[in-house]
Amino acid sequence: MATRAEKDQAIAGLIEEIKDASVLYLTDASSMSAESTSNLRRACNKSGVRMRVVKNTLLRKAMERVEGKDYSEIFPTLAGQTAMLIAEKGNVPAKMIRDFRKKGDRPMLKSAWIDEAVFIGDSQLVMLSELKGREELIGEIIGLLQSPIKNVISALQGGGGHKVAGLVKALQERAA
Repeated sequence: MATRAEKDQAIAGLIEEIKDASVLYLTDASSMSAESTSNLRRACNKSGVRMRVVKNTLLRKAMERVEGKDYSEIFPTLAGQTAMLIAEKGNVPAKMIRDFRKKGDRPMLKSAWIDEAVFIGDSQLVMLSELKGREELIGEIIGLLQSPIKNVISALQGGGGHKVAGLVKALQERAA
């Protein structure tokens, strides 16, 4: 049994790990063999995901103490064995889990906390794996914003440029 000081130290360590994380997945990796668990850890490392098996009560206490974040919606999923996955991008752990599960049925997604949005249950895994990252969304928005400008420029540069020039000339003559 851990002493109070050891538990407080473990909670403080968890707080440090999660306080700046914007992507947090909680998974059920129970009934996985030691070899499968090692393979999961390797897959996490390869994907840039930090994995840590945690005690539910200690994680809950750490989550309650993180200022400015409300994890309460995922508290009901803190049951059984829990492996916590922390990543930079919201879809990376889901993609990694989906690829890993081609060889088995674990780990199962309990819940995910991504930029304060909460996703509960393994049924969310496919949708989460298809989430677009911030950079992808910004790229799409820039592409959409540039699209009308490109159309105007191509109209001016192409055969339509003569039409525009003709319209401008006709408007000048009309004004004069």
